Order: sequence, then C-alpha cells, then structure tokens
Amino acid sequence: MTAAVLRQEIHSYVDTLSERSLYALRPLLSVLAKPLYTIETDLTAEEIAMIDEGMTEYRIDPSSFIPLENIQ
Repeated sequence: MTAAVLRQEIHSYVDTLSERSLYALRPLLSVLAKPLYTIETDLTAEEIAMIDEGMTEYRIDPSSFIPLENIQ
C-alpha cells in the first residue's frame, strides 16, 4: 500500500468520526504530525535530505551501521 493510498484511507476514517471522537483524536494527531527530530543548525536542504536518507537506511537495516560505542 502506498503512502498516498494509506493517507486517503485514514482521511476517510476521519471524515466519518463523530465530533466527540474528533476531539479525542486531535491530541494524538498533533503529536504524530510533528517531526521525529528537529535540527537546530543552519543545514542546507541537501544536508537535511542526506540525514533523512541515512535515517531511512538505518530503519531498513540497522545491522549495516556501526554503533558509536564500537568506534575507536
């Protein structure tokens, strides 16, 4: 399932929720909508993309990375 299809499915669920459920769901969605991390530097868009790519690679195969405690 692509992200676009998944988003569309989730939108359809939200569209059918009662007002009470919407108020209950709002805090969760506001937390989930925030980035996992923030970078407080003057990185360029290219540098941020490189970091995102590395994080994606790590999520796919963490064993391909060397833990910091193993670097001498």
